[in-house]
Amino acid sequence: MSEPETALLYEAYNELHGLAREFSTPFSSPAVVVVGHQTDGKSALVEALMGFQFNHVGGGTKTRRPITLHMKYDPSCESPLCRLLPDDGGAAARPMPLSDIQAYIEAENIRLESEPCQFSEKEIIIKIEYKYCPNLTIIDTPGLTIPAPGRKNRVLQGQARAVESLVRAKMQHKEFIILCLEDGSDWSNATTRRIVMQIDPELSRTVVVATKLDTKIPQFARSSDVEVFLKPPASALDGCLLGDSPFFTSVPSGRVGSGHDSVYRSNEEFKKAISMRELDDIASLEDKLGRSLSKEERSRIGVSSLRLFLEGLLQKRYMESVPLIIPLLEKEYRSTTRKLREISQELSNLDEIKLKEKGRAFHDSFLTKLSLLLKGAVVAPPDKFGETLQDERSNGGTFTGTDGLQLPHKMVPNGGMRLYGGAQYHRAMAEFRLVIGGVKCPPITREEIVNACGVEDIHDGTNYSRTACVIAVAKARDTFEPFLQQMGNRLLYILKRLLPISVYLLQKDGEYLSGHEVFLRRVEIAFNNFAEATERTCREKCMEDLMSTTRYVTWSLHNKNRAGLRQFLDSFASSEHSSSSGGSICSAVQQESPSGPCTNDNKADNRVKTDSKLNHLTSGIDSNPYSHTTETRLVDLLDSTLWNRRLAPSSERIVYALVQQIFHGIKEHFLVSTELKFNCFPYAGD
Repeated sequence: MSEPETALLYEAYNELHGLAREFSTPFSSPAVVVVGHQTDGKSALVEALMGFQFNHVGGGTKTRRPITLHMKYDPSCESPLCRLLPDDGGAAARPMPLSDIQAYIEAENIRLESEPCQFSEKEIIIKIEYKYCPNLTIIDTPGLTIPAPGRKNRVLQGQARAVESLVRAKMQHKEFIILCLEDGSDWSNATTRRIVMQIDPELSRTVVVATKLDTKIPQFARSSDVEVFLKPPASALDGCLLGDSPFFTSVPSGRVGSGHDSVYRSNEEFKKAISMRELDDIASLEDKLGRSLSKEERSRIGVSSLRLFLEGLLQKRYMESVPLIIPLLEKEYRSTTRKLREISQELSNLDEIKLKEKGRAFHDSFLTKLSLLLKGAVVAPPDKFGETLQDERSNGGTFTGTDGLQLPHKMVPNGGMRLYGGAQYHRAMAEFRLVIGGVKCPPITREEIVNACGVEDIHDGTNYSRTACVIAVAKARDTFEPFLQQMGNRLLYILKRLLPISVYLLQKDGEYLSGHEVFLRRVEIAFNNFAEATERTCREKCMEDLMSTTRYVTWSLHNKNRAGLRQFLDSFASSEHSSSSGGSICSAVQQESPSGPCTNDNKADNRVKTDSKLNHLTSGIDSNPYSHTTETRLVDLLDSTLWNRRLAPSSERIVYALVQQIFHGIKEHFLVSTELKFNCFPYAGD
């Protein structure tokens, strides 16, 4: 293949590599990954292969990210033309001078050096065109290090492990050729090969290069040592090397520049120096061996020989990859053609009447799916869309009272099942019912009772019934208001979950509008806004009920369990007085009123009946043998309650009993009204 044809082939593969990066398509682009230690001359060899000095290389850790160099031979480029690909891959590669690329690499080094990992596997990709460049793709990796043992070198040891991990990950790619650099005159010392053979045990895709040949030749005292070095025995190099034998290279020292410390004034001088070094190495080897090198031996000496071998090897890999890449390209072409045809069809259907008809049909189908999910169905997989009670609490919130405790999920029916739709909604309502049903009246302190006993507008006595009402409504409001907010959040979350399930059902039944993302986003926003507005309205109505119930105490509503309260007062009166007294005030009143206790009368009737009972009781004092005792007990009771601001145990117990009864009545009314309204919430505006 001629040089122009090779350049065109290499350019095509570079374009494929860029497409693979941009579209995440699994194209395998052959490349050479350079692996070596920091003292192996890795950076100098990469510069020599490129044909010019790249300023980012040098001693020490000069890069913390692999650098991919897409080199292309272009005889018209008198100076290197470099392009840096942005990390996001979105914009095209832009030409940059070498100094700017060096500054970018140094900035990346500083950024990564401050991070915990300190190294990154993400490549820095640079495209280079130059008249001395080979058609190669070289991946330059950070140099391996061997830190000294000991605890004081833990930082260096950690960096060495990070670099080795990065290099190993890069060598894992099966399509990459590994360029393994060794700096030694004894092949039994496998410093870099030790790491390479962990990934490529047979060295079947590895090219071994002995660097710094010019410094090794003077070390050999006998020609036999040189023979073993140039063609090591099979026992020294296990496996099947690419090229069957190592390559040997030397790179002249000195930098290119215009400064006083620069050795070469141009890249051309640097290129000539590399060629002269190859000739000197061949001459030195022949002098040591006492014979001329064979053609095969010469093909392993020098950077130019290594460069030609790598170019031919990559060209062979390119040709082998063509049968694999063509089916991928054809598949991508068919997929793109199909999408283009679908888009063309959609564009042809962009008629106002057709779009409105599609929108109405989608609207009807969407509402049908929502109704189906609320009423109950097994059309969606529970393992994908269902939630257990524990998942529901994590995502939608919990029912938590002032004590911070939650109801164990095992106590809630179907708590361990993965539910969605109406079943999940019903389970949340059941949990709310259990939680509110188990709420107890908060403790009441004596200070709260005394503070609730204010000053009346017509007398300075105490009204413990008012005191009980003040305490009960305050406790109830503080207790139940948070539950109302939690209830709204939980049920709103459950309803919003219906949207993705409905979309799944629409896609399953072929009723989904693909290609209309803007319209579908509008539907999603409208549904969420409707659900939030409806939930807010429902919660506000429940809040109105709670506020009215805790603002004014209606005894027929708040004190439903009168029998329990009367039993408590009867037992309380009996414990306060001797058994010879003939019963409590309540029993005396009962004896005077054969009709028994009032149940659901209004307050005016209660006052009339109470006044008649007291008048009857007073008028019968002289005739009733127990009248004197009853009057005395009545006076004692008034003295300990109405006329005395010192809170007696009897008054405290009466207030506590009244508060309990009022709180219980508020709880029952709150539970019934809230449950009723939120049961209607999913179907509001149906």
